[in-house]
Amino acid sequence: MKFIHLSDLHLGKRVSEFSMLEGQKYILDQILTILDQERPDGVIIAGDVYDKSTPSAEAVMVLDDFLFRLSQWRVQVFLISGNHDSPERLAFGGRLMTGSGIHLAPVYDGTLQPIALADDHGPVNVYLLPFLKPAHVRRFFPDRTIETYTQAMAAVIEHTRIDTTVRNLLVTHQFVTGAARCDSEEISVGGADNVDAAVFDGFDYVALGHIHGPQSVGRETVRYCGTPLKYSFSEASQEKSVTVVELGGKGDVTLRTVPLSPLRDMVRLRGTYGALTLRSFYQGTKYPDSYLHITLTDEEDIPDAVSKLRVIYPWLMKLDYDNQRTRTAGLPDDQKADPARSPLELLEDFYRQQNGRPMSPEQRSFAKDLMQTIWEETL
Repeated sequence: MKFIHLSDLHLGKRVSEFSMLEGQKYILDQILTILDQERPDGVIIAGDVYDKSTPSAEAVMVLDDFLFRLSQWRVQVFLISGNHDSPERLAFGGRLMTGSGIHLAPVYDGTLQPIALADDHGPVNVYLLPFLKPAHVRRFFPDRTIETYTQAMAAVIEHTRIDTTVRNLLVTHQFVTGAARCDSEEISVGGADNVDAAVFDGFDYVALGHIHGPQSVGRETVRYCGTPLKYSFSEASQEKSVTVVELGGKGDVTLRTVPLSPLRDMVRLRGTYGALTLRSFYQGTKYPDSYLHITLTDEEDIPDAVSKLRVIYPWLMKLDYDNQRTRTAGLPDDQKADPARSPLELLEDFYRQQNGRPMSPEQRSFAKDLMQTIWEETL
């Protein structure tokens, strides 16, 4: 039995001030083309379908169109809510949609019931478990200690009758200990949201959402497929893909990926303002359709640099500087102001902090003379 594993669509997301909806529509069309080539039995969407719990009308329309087109393929679709979604909103109409092969995870009520499928190798039970916090689970098991995410997941799974003699597939949205994060994900302080991969041992494949970089954790078959698009420049070097999961007989799981090509890639450029503007002249603007993070290495800030660079690079998202000033910003504690230091010494420290270099002898002399003049006028 073959599945296409997707997650973290984040429909309606904005990065900087740019809407990602156009690129999201483009990549969903590409995913439908992959479906035409792969002919899977099921499509998994493992949470964070939307970027907000109250999505925009445009984002809802994009999901509605995607699910309708999936239903036309007569493929089974398994969708859960993530930490960015409202489980109640996504679950609405779920029982009606089941007739079209669209299975929406209900709001967790203390039970976890499988959706039964079958092929020549026998049954496959698919379990849909939306994003849960310990507080969501604790009220259903008052006699059990549930303080951590691992304890919450263990309680849910241990109270589910799983037939381990047949193939079992779990779709869930959690942070499994050891997974590598990206800047575009929500991060809990101190890793408090960690789930130990061992709690998933009863499942042949665990289709995870939440982490944006494709990766397996603990074992190959506990897997994040990653986002279909890059949502931060920390993902610039990643190759986005969909994961194809094929279940043979019990214990026989094969995985592979199919790459995705975005409408606009995310690219980092670095150099002086002059070099980057000259480069566009002789390269014919190599990156006209890419989202860019430009790091300028000029020692002096360029006035209105973003507006000027967007004439050449219209999809410039982020601009920063890497120079002597930014590299040495911040003074060590032993150089911070204290009453024993003279005003001129304090000014010199402030100048060094702001500019990454000391005052020149001429600047120091000018500042000293100016201070003396001001004090004489106030006496």
